[in-house]
Amino acid sequence: MLTIQVAQDKAYTAAGFGMPTDQWHEFIKSDPPLTIGAPTGIDRLITFGGGLPIVVDGHLIGGIGVCGGHWSDDMKIAQAGLTALD
Repeated sequence: MLTIQVAQDKAYTAAGFGMPTDQWHEFIKSDPPLTIGAPTGIDRLITFGGGLPIVVDGHLIGGIGVCGGHWSDDMKIAQAGLTALD
């Protein structure tokens, strides 16, 4: 299923960069080389919400990714999953 792949890619992006996937849009939108190059040049990069890094005691240990609804809903579900880990 495509939603499984996108959820995995959201987790991969969040864990790989230590940054929530929804922050990517703001990060690259005013930098033309990044706007063009990052989404096509960085394998598995997701630039919309639903991926969160998992940080324990200040250490990045992984990522959580959710896909299946609108990205704003995916963000809420990912946050709920992250909160459940606490």
